[in-house]
Amino acid sequence: MNYGEKLKELREYNDLNRKISQREVAEAIGLKRSAYNQYEQQYDIIPVKRLSQIADYFNVSIDYILGLSNLKSYSHLNKGINQELSQKRLKEFRKNQKLTQDKLAKIINADQSVIANIERGRNLIATPFLYDICTKYHISADYLLGKIDQNPL
Repeated sequence: MNYGEKLKELREYNDLNRKISQREVAEAIGLKRSAYNQYEQQYDIIPVKRLSQIADYFNVSIDYILGLSNLKSYSHLNKGINQELSQKRLKEFRKNQKLTQDKLAKIINADQSVIANIERGRNLIATPFLYDICTKYHISADYLLGKIDQNPL
């Protein structure tokens, strides 16, 4: 995952035609500048919720930020994450791939309970797990998170 460069690029070369400070982005999504800087420098992994907020702020797709697509945005890109739809889509994806929760967990190096808790809506999928699934199976993060209606990848 190499999202740090994308974040910096979005901040410096955006639709507003001006360089946006880290503080501006951080304040817009409810963070301190130092926390946002940690994401941009890739010292910390961006939680999916924050990743969605950043994507919404810049009006780009999560797929673009994560380097899954060169397309900056999709038509009808919803704001926020639809957790109910996300848990449903992960389960559908897993079943379409003929994977048990245990098998998918092993593929992404997690415990079966992690998959079970995501599918039950107890937790959002962690960014590294989302990225692994999307890259290994060519599925859109935005689709899995309910931000778009069809998988464009």
